[in-house]
This record gives sequence, C-alpha cells and structure tokens, in this order.
Amino acid sequence: MRPTGQASKSQPPLPPFIHSHPEGVLLNIKVQPRASRCGIDGVLGEELKIRVTAPPVDSAANQAVVELLSDYLDCPKNALAILRGQTAKHKVILVRGHSVSEVWNHLKAVL
Repeated sequence: MRPTGQASKSQPPLPPFIHSHPEGVLLNIKVQPRASRCGIDGVLGEELKIRVTAPPVDSAANQAVVELLSDYLDCPKNALAILRGQTAKHKVILVRGHSVSEVWNHLKAVL
C-alpha cells in the first residue's frame, strides 16, 4: 500500500551527455578546434559542445580540452582522461574521483 500525502522525491533527470562510471563520471563531448574563443558552448544533441582555440595538431586541442574541463570542474588535469576519440571531434572523457552530482553542479552553472 502506498503512503498518502507524500510526494516522490526523485532527482531530476541528468542531461544525455553525462553518465556514471565505476571510476567516476563519463562526459560525451564534441570539440570545435580552432574556434575564436575557448569555453563550454552548451549542449548539442547528446553531447556537451566545447570550443578551443588550439588546432587539432599534435594533441594540442586534446590538451586544451583537458585544461578547460579542469578549470570548469575544479579538478586536477590528471583526474581527466580521454577514453575515446583521441583523433576525433567526438570524445568520451572520464572524470576520475568525482560523482555525477558534483560534475553536473559545476557544469549546470555555465550552461
């Protein structure tokens, strides 16, 4: 029997680009290298769109993405790893040692 008069306290759904992982949190991102400015540019489909001014040469854009996310998420650069997409615009980033709610709270402040 269901108790009466009590509302369900479910959490709001997470955006499609953020997922839980045993080591932390996964972020699906789309990178725009050689952009005019660096920053998080919103949500594009099921990915977080990130712009970096660095070119996609010699991992410069990847390094810029890691530095940018490190600043936005307030975590050390070594807590971030590119799991998929080393040479592609579509990437999967692992944020080690953080919970989904921690990462989401940092990101929703800039979205």
